[in-house]
Amino acid sequence: MREKVLLEAIGLPAGFKIDIYNDAVPNARSLAMSPLGVLFVGTRQMGRVYALVDSNKDNKAEKVYTIADGLNMPNGVAYWNGDLYVAEVSRILRFRQVESHLEKPLPPEVVYQGYPNDLHNGWKYIRFGPDGKLYVSVGAPCNACLSDNPVFATITRLNRDGGDFEIFARGVRSCLGFDWNPYTGDLWFTDNGRDWTGQGQPPDELNRANMPGLHFGFPYCYGDALVDPELGSGQSCNEFTPPAVVLGPHVGAQGMRFYTGTMFPDAYRGQIFIAENGSTNHVPKVGYRIALVRLKGEKVISYETFAQGWLAGQTSWGRPADVEIMADGSLLVSDDQNGVIYRISYKGK
Repeated sequence: MREKVLLEAIGLPAGFKIDIYNDAVPNARSLAMSPLGVLFVGTRQMGRVYALVDSNKDNKAEKVYTIADGLNMPNGVAYWNGDLYVAEVSRILRFRQVESHLEKPLPPEVVYQGYPNDLHNGWKYIRFGPDGKLYVSVGAPCNACLSDNPVFATITRLNRDGGDFEIFARGVRSCLGFDWNPYTGDLWFTDNGRDWTGQGQPPDELNRANMPGLHFGFPYCYGDALVDPELGSGQSCNEFTPPAVVLGPHVGAQGMRFYTGTMFPDAYRGQIFIAENGSTNHVPKVGYRIALVRLKGEKVISYETFAQGWLAGQTSWGRPADVEIMADGSLLVSDDQNGVIYRISYKGK
């Protein structure tokens, strides 16, 4: 009954269907799929990392393994050549040959432990880039502030062994999702704007970094040259890289993926899905959906709704947190409020 009620509330374009992949993953957030089809799931509040397995290939993961427990906000998960990388607040862990030890994982190795301990926006998102380096977001330790530590409000990258640490992008307040354009290799990422600047502002952002070293405005500017009321006085927003597209205010843009599968119609190929976790202090509530950003080349041509229904009036019963593409081209969506992983497939009109 619970599954039926959940699924009937979600609206999708014609020809698409949503099912529950697994509903026993409390606080499910970041997703990482291995080539063998094991889905790894990070959490923020639970301190756990899970592995989900669909053994009988019926598009439902019937087995849930706890890879780790008692960690410090292990939101970020990334897979590389048999090893699982997990981001806590201040360090990166590596679980060697994790798929061979799902029931009893090997003790993790500490790959890097130089990130700050600050908990405010301290949970991290990680993924491996086309260059084989691990990219790690580092949120601002505040709502809006200046810091003497240059690593705050950045996207960093480092080698798989923790070496060659560097800051890739600056002025990024709170990034919880990024992916690389499959055609150009450019990094695209979501960024959440600050709170308490008035109704309807500032917007969340979808940004594009076509090279290292760019600055995206925080804490001085947001969106299309919106100056921070406390820290942006006398600042020209023209100095910073503008967003590729301005998203809704406080929609909570988190995980994102370029669609590279073949199941969905061709019009979705190379387009961007974004999990909007929802607003916490915006009235009326916004987000709580899967958004679709359509591109023509590197130019954004539309920002629209793909899946919605987790917000009923002003009551939210679910919060999408991340998206991941399965080998068959279906789209997985994590819901950190319900502890559910959904699977969206296309059956045709």
